[in-house]
Amino acid sequence: MSTPFPFTAVVGQDDLRLALLLNAVSPAVGGVLVRGEKGTAKSTAVRALSALLPEVAVVPGCRFSCDPGSPDPGCPDGPHEAGTGTGRPARMVELPVGASEDRLVGALDIERALAEGVKAFEPGLLADAHRGILYVDEVNLLHDHLVDLLLDAAAMGASYVEREGVSVRHAARFLLVGTMNPEEGELRPQLLDRFGLTVEVAASREPDQRVEVVRRRLAYDDDPAGFAARWAGEEAAVRARIVAARALLPSVRLGDGALRQIAATCAAFEVDGMRADIVMARTATALAAWAGRTEVLAEDVRQAALLALPHRRRRNPFDAPGLDEDKLDETLEEFGGGGDGTDDDPDPDPDPGPDGPGGGGPPPQDGPDEGSPAGDVPAQGEPAENGKAPAGQGPEQSPVRAAEPFRTRTLSVPGIGEGAAGRRSRARTEHGRTTGSRRPRGSLTKLHLAATVQAAAPHQRARGRSGPGLVVRRDDLRQATREGREGNLVLFVVDASGSMAARQRMGAVKGAVLSLLLDAYQRRDKVGLVTFRGSAAEVALPPTSSVDAAAARLESLPTGGRTPLAAGLLKAHEVLRVERLRDPARRALVVVVTDGRATGGAEPVALAGRAAGLLAAGQVASVVVDCESGPVRLGLAGRLAGELGGAAVTLDELRADSIAGLVRDVQGTSTSRRAA
Repeated sequence: MSTPFPFTAVVGQDDLRLALLLNAVSPAVGGVLVRGEKGTAKSTAVRALSALLPEVAVVPGCRFSCDPGSPDPGCPDGPHEAGTGTGRPARMVELPVGASEDRLVGALDIERALAEGVKAFEPGLLADAHRGILYVDEVNLLHDHLVDLLLDAAAMGASYVEREGVSVRHAARFLLVGTMNPEEGELRPQLLDRFGLTVEVAASREPDQRVEVVRRRLAYDDDPAGFAARWAGEEAAVRARIVAARALLPSVRLGDGALRQIAATCAAFEVDGMRADIVMARTATALAAWAGRTEVLAEDVRQAALLALPHRRRRNPFDAPGLDEDKLDETLEEFGGGGDGTDDDPDPDPDPGPDGPGGGGPPPQDGPDEGSPAGDVPAQGEPAENGKAPAGQGPEQSPVRAAEPFRTRTLSVPGIGEGAAGRRSRARTEHGRTTGSRRPRGSLTKLHLAATVQAAAPHQRARGRSGPGLVVRRDDLRQATREGREGNLVLFVVDASGSMAARQRMGAVKGAVLSLLLDAYQRRDKVGLVTFRGSAAEVALPPTSSVDAAAARLESLPTGGRTPLAAGLLKAHEVLRVERLRDPARRALVVVVTDGRATGGAEPVALAGRAAGLLAAGQVASVVVDCESGPVRLGLAGRLAGELGGAAVTLDELRADSIAGLVRDVQGTSTSRRAA
């Protein structure tokens, strides 16, 4: 086993270290979600924590790590008699992003259960992680149903595996740690809420601190054992402090005053449900135990709020993370007087660990300005398209703020796909309603019982069965085929030319695209953004799972110049071609947002028609959002939709309470409103 990087040698990242230590003291806190850019010691800190956890005593030979002092009465390897066991280090188990459900929860051998009557169960990663750490890197890329299973097990302390009436239950109590890079996509709010604490991490911008990070890493790489030995004293001190805090935890008193502050804080920040209150209470109690106190103070409540509330405030992926600390201090002060559990210090600095050499200060609070709204420019006048603009982009208008988003109609890709699990288009999936059966390809995972019985029934006499019962052989087994929903690639092709630049109209257009982005987030799609204006088109955002990145690009989108519609469609075709090579199973939906005009260059209308035909020939599902306004309408967007083989819909019709069935089979009848 390789020597892990010492936990106390991690430079800075005080909030990250504190959140991990609090979970080590009290696993009931509910784990921690670490959000941040790559290369910020997320994985290093998690792996280092496992070396600090005390040894666990286990029943010899038990695959489920039962405690010999109080063995699980329902253990599949039991029953065990209470007694002395053997000690081993606490495990850190990693869950790969591509893991299957059977790998996570374990697998029942249905073939042996039916054919031989043997109840054979192979434990999964949840059993391996019992009484240790379960680490999920890039948790936001994990399939939703796996995240649900993971968080359910963490909340209940047990894992249940049920297949066709055969069930197995085993204990699964672990410290859950997930890491993610927000640029690669967000977790749904329901899943965010299931993590006890969250921490935002970023690389330090202080040269001295960065130098120390590099110095320690190089020293560790040159001699891991020697480097770890130099930090052995600090590691032992933290390990002893964890043990002491665990022993003190049952004696910590959470007074009515502290409880009132917790409830008032959660109410002030309009947090949904009661989970935040419970997590804050457990975190504040763990903080007091970590500090060696038996009473929760206001400083514990404040620190607990900073760790437990930021991810619970987000209503959609475009909300900025974080907490208003001034509002937090005002709430604590207002509800802190006269009760126990108060403190006069409004700005505590809990010690996350020993003051070892080079412990580093708190990480800088970076606030990247990328994609910040620039919509404070007064909306005056309506710029006209400049047909004589020089080569390039032509007159450029300042970015316009998007109108309020709304709930959109469901746009879907026709046919049945086999892409990543999601919520948009029909697809053959591992989870969903059963639609039929087939012979297993490889191991059997979902048994179709009726089809299996039907396959076995004609052979009973030949197999010597004359009375009740059924003889089932391996060749009789049938796998259930299921239909669910998949996530798609939604590629937005947005006209940013002068004909779209009227501020009121562009605000409405951005609001519509923002609404579609919200819908894509909820349906677990990838999104991309192509814009065209002036004389060319550009990929403003390559396909990504981060819809908030697309929203940021949309906010700062400039407008003006001619309308190179053909260039925009050709750029979309190229993006789809490349993405098809990277992710061939994910089907695409192209959403063209334009008034349908095509200007600039020789024969712009004919070129646009040929570019649209290229997409149609590739059977790409498409929708044209018609942005034409005014009393006289040319119907150009409807004509474009017809050439694409898709549908056209106005901004008003895009709303969920307007029309249905916007997308039809790209080879069949279109609902496009064609020009006369």
